[in-house]
Amino acid sequence: MLRTGVLGYSGYSGAELLDLLQKHPFVEPVLLSHRKADESAADKRPVVCGQSPPALINLPWSPSVVSENNIDVVFTATPPEVSMEVAPQVLQQGARAIDLSGAFRLNAEQYRRWYGSEHEHPELLKEAVYGLPELHREKIRTACLVANPGCYSTAAICALWPLLKQEWVDRAAGIICDAKSGVSGAGKKPSPKTHFVQVTENFSAYSILTHRHVPEVLNNAGMEEREFSFAAHLLPIERGIMATNYLRLKRPVTLDEVRAVYENAYRGSRFIRLYPATSTPELRMVNRTNYCDIHCSLGSEGTRLVVISCIDNLVKGAAGQALQNLNVMFGFDEAAGLL
Repeated sequence: MLRTGVLGYSGYSGAELLDLLQKHPFVEPVLLSHRKADESAADKRPVVCGQSPPALINLPWSPSVVSENNIDVVFTATPPEVSMEVAPQVLQQGARAIDLSGAFRLNAEQYRRWYGSEHEHPELLKEAVYGLPELHREKIRTACLVANPGCYSTAAICALWPLLKQEWVDRAAGIICDAKSGVSGAGKKPSPKTHFVQVTENFSAYSILTHRHVPEVLNNAGMEEREFSFAAHLLPIERGIMATNYLRLKRPVTLDEVRAVYENAYRGSRFIRLYPATSTPELRMVNRTNYCDIHCSLGSEGTRLVVISCIDNLVKGAAGQALQNLNVMFGFDEAAGLL
């Protein structure tokens, strides 16, 4: 059995991860408690699971806890400042780390700009592998530090990179990603924006052109910032992301040609589902799963393309993808604990 430490299990993503780990046939989860991580949540109950923490080993975090308890890998579902403190300590003890925060997804300059502070361990940013298995599976296999992608960026990258890699997209015309998420994407810590009376029967936009997930999309889909316009919206629901992406192509193509690009890009990717022209993805089809559902619509002239992608922000957008990364890193079936 692989011993996996979970730091930040009281947050939404950490609780979802803990629930998934308990279903994994080859994993023994260990709870790790960190003062700063616990302070970031309202309490220590993994409320997404609808239950109190199970009867698992629960250890206070210390720099030596990993080696003393034979922990093979540590998940940090914590704020970036906690992840930056903990991840180097995990690596120093010979274990591997999968970070669910944004601490290791960018380079130092990007982190300074988009997160508003200096990175405490810039030397680790070159070592970290961006944990989108559909794009970086081979690098993830041997990685010691995996930076789990953001939820919005997962939805956008999965929709965009295949066509951008083929150089079919007219970048000068601009690429628009109009994305909506459930409230759990804002995290467990209460804020005025996530109060029930603010969210219910409401629909609002936020972080227009300034969302922290934007540079992840640029880096991994292969774009310049001036080519990409991103707007995030808050839906009055618990979970789920729908990203509607608008592109123009350099030359007229057929829908069959577009579909062939995606089929080739995602051949062997078990968690990407390509929808036929006759139906479109819905949040209820992906919620509580690790799937990313993709649908393409093409204008009659063959150059206007709309690509819709749907994921569960807590599963494929966080905990499920983290478990998928663990499976790749340790040679398990990629769907273990997820299907």
